[in-house]
Amino acid sequence: MIKTDILIIGAGPTGLFAVFEAGLLQLKCHLIDALPQPGGQCAEIYPKKPIYDIPGYPEVLAGELVDNLMEQIKPFQPGFTLGERAETIEKLDDGSFIVTTNKGTRHHAPIVAIAGGLGSFEPRKPLLENLAKYEDNGVAYMIKEPEVYRDKKVLIAGGGDSALDWSIFLADVAEEVTLVHRRNEFRGALDSVEKVQQLKNEGKINLMTPSEVVALKGDDQLERVIVMNTETSEETEVEVDNFIPLFGLSPKLGPISNWGLEIEKNAIKVDNTYDYQTNIPGIYAIGDVNTYPGKLKLILCGFHEATLMCQSAYQKIFPDKKYVMKYTTVGGVTGFDGSKKEAPKAVVKAID
Repeated sequence: MIKTDILIIGAGPTGLFAVFEAGLLQLKCHLIDALPQPGGQCAEIYPKKPIYDIPGYPEVLAGELVDNLMEQIKPFQPGFTLGERAETIEKLDDGSFIVTTNKGTRHHAPIVAIAGGLGSFEPRKPLLENLAKYEDNGVAYMIKEPEVYRDKKVLIAGGGDSALDWSIFLADVAEEVTLVHRRNEFRGALDSVEKVQQLKNEGKINLMTPSEVVALKGDDQLERVIVMNTETSEETEVEVDNFIPLFGLSPKLGPISNWGLEIEKNAIKVDNTYDYQTNIPGIYAIGDVNTYPGKLKLILCGFHEATLMCQSAYQKIFPDKKYVMKYTTVGGVTGFDGSKKEAPKAVVKAID
């Protein structure tokens, strides 16, 4: 039995930052994640994708953000159960919980924080007759290592941020980048749309709109795709090495959906007036996995939610203690390993 103060389900950025905030309160954390390494989607799906809205970082790669978070929480010595899925939960008479994974590992904690991001997910695949034949033979649904596409002819399909961002990124990596979207308008950030237009004008991206991929060609390896203009029905054959349809992910909560939590549109409803607690006292949901009025699925919002969740968890674990918050610039950071980052001493100068 693994015992901890806060059991965090999901080791993505929000779950990792919760470890830091809990550590400042001298609360121990243990994390469960079905993936074999910490970092969630940032590590598994797009480690080389740049993120632009993390405070203090004009640009940071998703994998780099995970590395920094892991370094930040190192003094608080979190435990990890990786490669296992949280399967069942049992509430004990004292209000604490036992969470058991699909491999039988049992965890006991007074507080459970669900930070499972989008949950388990599968890519949304285009309806193409022989798609499965070319999976791992030229067709991929996510980009983990951009160098795989060095000097290759790449066709990306999609109209959201991922399709735009990767088209921009690969324009300096691949021999040729073609972006196909069924509409003339894109759903992504305006600056990304403008950047794609600029790269198109510079001849670095081939833009095909309104169009969609209707067929894949090649022997054992993908060699060509057929792109049809959705207005004229005219078909164009494009020579490619790789086809990457980026139509988003189809999220599923998995076993967590059977825990008696209030679910709305595949997300866990929480009380956002204070602490992001669910309908079950002692169970919280933070990050992309939760929903409430005005919810924004941003990493920085998950950080905020994790902070308030930890404050509430402290009060539940120690109802008779009064916690006085100290800014890290004043109190420093004291790790469970005995390390301490001292806050700078104030300099006082007398004035004659």
